[in-house]
Amino acid sequence: MFRRWRTIRITKPLWPPRRVSFLQVLVSSTVAKLRQSALVRGGLVVGAGLLAGNITGFFRVVVQAYLLGTHARADALAVAIGPIDTLNNALINTMLVSFVPMLMLLGEEERAALFGRASRVFGWILVAVSAAIVVMAPVLISMLGPGLAHQQHDEAVLLIRLLAPATLFGGGSAIFAALLYTERRFVAPALYQACLNGGTIIGAIALWRAIGVNGFVVGYTIGAAVQLGLTWWVSRDLRRVRAARPSRSSVREIVTKPGMFLLYAGLLASNLLVTRAWATHAGPGMAAAFDYCLRCVSVAVAYMVYPVANSLVPEIARLRGANNTAQAYRLINKSVRLMLIVSAASCLGVMFLRTPLIALLFERGSFTAESTRLVSAVFLGFAPSIVGWALMDLISRCFFALDRPRMPLMAAFIPVTINVAIMWAFGRATDPVYLGLGTSAGLMAGFLALFIATHPRRRQAGLAGVTEVEVAETAP
Repeated sequence: MFRRWRTIRITKPLWPPRRVSFLQVLVSSTVAKLRQSALVRGGLVVGAGLLAGNITGFFRVVVQAYLLGTHARADALAVAIGPIDTLNNALINTMLVSFVPMLMLLGEEERAALFGRASRVFGWILVAVSAAIVVMAPVLISMLGPGLAHQQHDEAVLLIRLLAPATLFGGGSAIFAALLYTERRFVAPALYQACLNGGTIIGAIALWRAIGVNGFVVGYTIGAAVQLGLTWWVSRDLRRVRAARPSRSSVREIVTKPGMFLLYAGLLASNLLVTRAWATHAGPGMAAAFDYCLRCVSVAVAYMVYPVANSLVPEIARLRGANNTAQAYRLINKSVRLMLIVSAASCLGVMFLRTPLIALLFERGSFTAESTRLVSAVFLGFAPSIVGWALMDLISRCFFALDRPRMPLMAAFIPVTINVAIMWAFGRATDPVYLGLGTSAGLMAGFLALFIATHPRRRQAGLAGVTEVEVAETAP
């Protein structure tokens, strides 16, 4: 009455198997590797933050070029905001390169104790630096822009005084960013340039009719304050960890390592500062032209170096703490080879395409065709600094993470020395092409000296690592 159900066995699939292409396999394997590699993930996050900073930085320079061009007011703004921007970047890099490895080697409670003590020490230092900028503003402008006219000199003094609080805010955000880097939280620190550039753009556009060029620096200072608030808010859970006992580190130990990297960054920055000061003697608009070129080159260098270095430095510090320096040196060698290829290709590309790119980016409003020719001529001599700057900065950061700062510090004296010697030989820069020539030659010489001095050590460490692996494999 009832039918008996029979089991049907299917020996062939009901539909043909899906064919997977080689591209799909490659993409899936690449995504899997990215998920597993903390180093690559960190580089991608930092790169995304740099992309946001570069986009806002492009509009910042466009607004500045549209409103000021290469006139005398642009010289005053460049002399005032350029050194403060350089100082703030040096403070941030100091915290990330020297303070992060110190925190990475400690447990949570010891890290909280060291962070609490170091934040108080660095906080008072930043207050003193900001106050010194306000008091010493006339002297600083006379040193940084000796060729400025009297009216531009007074205007630059007011601008740098309005910028002084940005050093306190930027340095404070760097302290919290160092704590975030120990837990590989890169998002908030990576938004530093985006906050600065966004604040500068809004301040310049919103306040141009009311306070003119002062709107640039007011917006810059507000952007630094926003970044400080962001890093403070994101790191609040890490600061809640209570230290079991006060930190045993003395003030000298806390300040020494960051102070050495700050000295290194200051020496590299002085190479740019003396070129900008030299440009104020060459005529109106030369300092502004160099500042436009510097922003383009610094963006290229930052995009090449920061994603690699900011994720590589914590990894090297971890390997140093595990006594695995051979692996750290192998990472350095791979990074240097990659950076050499990328920086050389970038340098050649921007040298050939500099004039149409500058016209496309800036030539509107007060930035005329004459401004394009001036900036393009300055860029021709300054473009080779991309290679030397990127490679020297990358190697130096790695050796600071290895707690071997002596060679990078000695190499940092070379660029400014060669730059000053070339300036002395040429006298006043009548030809714009010669303006950045000393900077480029100095950075390239500094990289070559550092590479030659450190290459034998990297090779010995690599051979030692291979020997250790071979002994481990052949051991019973």
